[in-house]
Amino acid sequence: MSSASAAALAPAPAESYRPEADFNLHLVRRRALVVDDSPDVADMFTVVLRQAGYEVTTAYSAPQALTAAFTRHFDVIVSDIGMPGMDGYELARRLRELPEYRATPMIAVTGFASYDDRERSLGEGFTAHLSKPVDPATLTRTLSGLTH
Repeated sequence: MSSASAAALAPAPAESYRPEADFNLHLVRRRALVVDDSPDVADMFTVVLRQAGYEVTTAYSAPQALTAAFTRHFDVIVSDIGMPGMDGYELARRLRELPEYRATPMIAVTGFASYDDRERSLGEGFTAHLSKPVDPATLTRTLSGLTH
């Protein structure tokens, strides 16, 4: 065996091994879909979820969210209810009809804050109901409780 072949087969020096690099290769980021017709609100939720470690896709309407959901699978969905055209209730019903979204946590974030509104959102397929304005810590705690 030539010295070049032996060098190619030799283990790498210990100082070149980085266990954190090996560990990071195995991390899978959770995917979240944020849906709100208000860009400011949607963007704020997007920032919060990214800081919590999610890979986030933002949709500004329910039809846009459906298109995104058909394109890739999301581990959690955070959606407004009161949107023009197709509302969040209809979005939740349509997503729940899909086998891959039957058990996906879905959080309603809405200005509708009465007991009846909460019951309706849970009845329409949402897993949790948060009233706006939503505190970022409350959102992340809710997500943690639903996904762990």
